[in-house]
Amino acid sequence: MLQLEQELKNNAYPGRGILIGRSADEKKAVIAYFIMGRSVNSRNRIFVTEGEGIRTQAHDSAKLADPSLVIYAPVRVQGRYTIVTNGDQTDTVYDGLEKGMTFEQALRSREYEPDAPNYTPRISGLVHIEDGKYDYAMSILKSNDGDPDCCNRYTFSYDHPTPGEGRFIHTYMHDGDPLPSFCGEPKKVAIEREIDGLTETIWESLNADNKVSLFVRYIDIETGKYETRIVNKNV
Repeated sequence: MLQLEQELKNNAYPGRGILIGRSADEKKAVIAYFIMGRSVNSRNRIFVTEGEGIRTQAHDSAKLADPSLVIYAPVRVQGRYTIVTNGDQTDTVYDGLEKGMTFEQALRSREYEPDAPNYTPRISGLVHIEDGKYDYAMSILKSNDGDPDCCNRYTFSYDHPTPGEGRFIHTYMHDGDPLPSFCGEPKKVAIEREIDGLTETIWESLNADNKVSLFVRYIDIETGKYETRIVNKNV
């Protein structure tokens, strides 16, 4: 089991990241999502609440150059499901679930982002809480080692999450040009702290120059009630 703090501190540019797991006391489903940026357009963002989820928004609208890949709803809630992704595929999953599709089926219509030469992976997560039971799935859609002619599709499902354990995926293995896509399974990381502690750990561990915004949510598995924390570098 890896330590999330070290994973983040040792990587200056993991890009965007999703963490899903279960609190050490077994009672809470844990979700975290962060964004980073190297360009002015990417760094010029904040998270704002929208319904039960969140949306990215330009901090300074005058500096917004291209909204296509930076303005979207990372988190949406549909009944017993919480969707978290690094792009507008949040809406794709939401609409698919409404039509009776599975998480994997809904994402069949999407692939990696059209930002050559990086071809940034689309990473997604789906948390399912119902009748006191909890499971989740994670997805990675990526180019075939930089070859855009082939989209590699991976889905990972976790039926009964272990207390104190989470899975972590992010878009890039490290900084570079082009940026190297995440590879392998979602990383197994320890979740040892409550919501404020985890929020502090993630935020303080992200690279100070590149971090932009962070969302953390703990959902009570029995009641469905949740607590949320949002941290924005631009305030």
